Amino acid sequence: MRTITLIPGDGIGPEIISAALEVIKATGVQIEWEYHEAGIHAIEKYKDPLPKHVLESIQRNNILLKGPLTTPIGTGFRSVNVAIRKEFDLYVNLRPVKSYEGIPSIWHDVDLIIFRENTEEFYSGIEHYIDTIKSAAETIGIVTRFGSERILRYAFEHARKHGRKKVTIVHKANILKYTGGLFLEVGQQLAKEYLELDTNDKIIDNFSMQLVMNPHQFDVIVTTNLFGDIISDLCAGLVGGLGMAPGANIGKNIAMFEAVHGSAPDIAGKKIANPSAIILASAMMLRHLGELEAANRIEAAVARTVKEGQSVTRDLNPNHPIGTMEMADAIIKNLPK
Repeated sequence: MRTITLIPGDGIGPEIISAALEVIKATGVQIEWEYHEAGIHAIEKYKDPLPKHVLESIQRNNILLKGPLTTPIGTGFRSVNVAIRKEFDLYVNLRPVKSYEGIPSIWHDVDLIIFRENTEEFYSGIEHYIDTIKSAAETIGIVTRFGSERILRYAFEHARKHGRKKVTIVHKANILKYTGGLFLEVGQQLAKEYLELDTNDKIIDNFSMQLVMNPHQFDVIVTTNLFGDIISDLCAGLVGGLGMAPGANIGKNIAMFEAVHGSAPDIAGKKIANPSAIILASAMMLRHLGELEAANRIEAAVARTVKEGQSVTRDLNPNHPIGTMEMADAIIKNLPK
C-alpha cells in the first residue's frame, strides 16, 4: 500500500478532497493517506502556514495531493504553493487543457499540454525597493541554462513518450534578448535531438493572439514562469474555466497534484463546489504512480458525467444542480468496469 501526504486545504478544499478520495477508493487502488494541515488552519494552530512536520511528510512520501490554500493578504506569510515548489525544487508545472462535452466554452476538441518552468525568472522572489521612501521597486528575473534545459527537455520527453506531434516554445526573445534569448537558444538546440517532433517557437504576444484565434494549431507548449502562469489560465478560459483544470508540480523525486482554482471561501461549507478539477488531478497522480488503468477510468467517468449533465454541480447545471458529494457519487457510478 502506498502512503501519500494529503493537505485538504482551506475554503472548499476539504469538501472537494473528500469527493476525490471517494472516487480514488472506488477504483480499488489502495492508498494510506497521511493528513496534514497547511495554510490558514496551520497559521492558527502552529503560527506557520507550512510547518516543518508537513515538509517532512512530503519528503518522506514523495507524493502530495493538495486542496486549494488561501494566502492571507498583507500578513507577511508566504504562499504555501510557492514555498513547496521552492523547498522541493518542483521545476515542472504541468497543466493539461482539454475540452469536455457538456461544458459551455468558446472552443471544442481542444487538447493541449502546457509546461511552465516553475522556479526561476520573476517568481524567484528577488525584489526590493530602490529608495528609502519606497517610490520605486525592482524585480530581478533570472533565467539559467540549467533551468531552461530541464523544463524544455521534460516537455520534449513528454511529447515523445505520449505520442504528441508538436512542441511550441513561447518566449519574448525579440525584446528580452538575454533571458528570453537564452531560453529560446536552449530550446532550439534540444529540438535537434527530437527530430520526429515538429518544433517551432512563438513570441508571447503573437502566440496569445494565435491561441485565441485557433488553439487547435498547438499541441505541447513550453515556456518560462511568468508567461506560463498567464497562458495556462488563458487556455483554461478557452475550454470553460478553471472548474475542470487539474495541475501538477513535479521535481526529480517529489510531485504535488492539485486543482488550480482557488479556495472559494464564499461557498465554503455549502457543499456545492465542483470537485472535477481535484478528481482529475487525482487521476494525474495515479498515472504518475503507474496506476494507468485507474487513471483512465476516472477521466472517462468524469467526461461521461459532465457530458450527461444531469448529476453535476450548479456551475455546470444551474437549473437542476446537485451537491459536491452527489456529483462524486455519479462519477463513481460512471466508472468503467
